[in-house]
Amino acid sequence: MIRNVAREIAMHLSYELSFTDLSAEELLDQRLSADHFESLAPEYEVYGKLPGPSQRTYIRRVVQGIADHGYELDQYIERYAVGWKFARIPLVASAIMRLAMYEILYMPDIPNGASINEAVELTRKYETEDVARFVNGILGSFVRAEAGEEPPAREAAAAEDTEEAPAQAE
Repeated sequence: MIRNVAREIAMHLSYELSFTDLSAEELLDQRLSADHFESLAPEYEVYGKLPGPSQRTYIRRVVQGIADHGYELDQYIERYAVGWKFARIPLVASAIMRLAMYEILYMPDIPNGASINEAVELTRKYETEDVARFVNGILGSFVRAEAGEEPPAREAAAAEDTEEAPAQAE
């Protein structure tokens, strides 16, 4: 299993945290089981193989970190989604941005550009292109302001095109 698949699974689990009474640790214990992966594998390709030790460590670290820093991450999203209330942002897009922002803030071993690129690609998989541009714009603004660097050229160009939030995918 490669990092982008582990990242997608981490996004699913961080999204699920919004809808469960389980702690992050309980959710991770349940969802990272062989039985859970086996039950989802026929419908979702990313669950075709159980994560190895390094992927399991990454998933646990990110999901627990998002749970621990959720309020902070949501405040960043709202701050950089100029003119938009957090509640209006598609839930999947919010989960993806939380993940990328957590990586940027707390996982210096992952290049910021990789976090942004992967977030945009994940958004494209689950949302519309407009939402992907919106996510890209928010993350580009975030990394410039909070990490003091320019996002990758691809993201910088797309961020300039992003003026307003998109409608949620149906």
